[in-house]
Amino acid sequence: MREHEIDHTIAVDRGLLSRRQLAQSALASAGLFVVGPALAQERQPALGTTAESPLGPFYPLHPLAENDADLTRLAGHANRARGTVIELTGRVRDTRGNPIAGAQMDLWQANAAGRYMHELDPATAPLDPDFQGYARLTTGPDGAYRIVTVKPAGYDSPIGHRPPHLHFDLRGRAHRSIAQMYFPEDAEGNARDTLYRALGEEAATSVAMRDVSDPARYRWDVVLLG
Repeated sequence: MREHEIDHTIAVDRGLLSRRQLAQSALASAGLFVVGPALAQERQPALGTTAESPLGPFYPLHPLAENDADLTRLAGHANRARGTVIELTGRVRDTRGNPIAGAQMDLWQANAAGRYMHELDPATAPLDPDFQGYARLTTGPDGAYRIVTVKPAGYDSPIGHRPPHLHFDLRGRAHRSIAQMYFPEDAEGNARDTLYRALGEEAATSVAMRDVSDPARYRWDVVLLG
């Protein structure tokens, strides 16, 4: 609304407004009319894309055949994965705020002890035979997704201690992005992390939101170019 008068003047000079639009524009200037959704959407600033991060050394080259969105249960296993079970939901959108249906999301992560299901992980923490470690899912018509997993532990690495995080390979209609998602309750550890600090002002786009009524639920919305 702050740019309304400027937009109005330019449009009148160019002869772009109809009589009805002129009337609506005048009323909006006086604070007596709510601009229609189409006009309001044009004035919304573009969303910034989610910050990108390195792929990392532990992308699973040989993931389990089971790669559904629940990483805590494996077919034929009586036990559930060890650790704190969490739920992550969100939407994938483009920079105009439109949902991206059919976006592909690959997720991989360390287990609750801080070890990846990868041959080259030098960690001495135990593997969890009941943890899937990797998932591949596709967003719905509204760009939404839902994942059930365990919160990973942090771990020591050649670049320093890494706080808990999830890795994502995100593919929209025309944009592929590698991102890492961090947890809000680990703010101090995030701030000391080399890769998190490298994100600069964009780091906030990599932090999930935590449900105040249910600490085991998180939301992380992703923005791709398209």
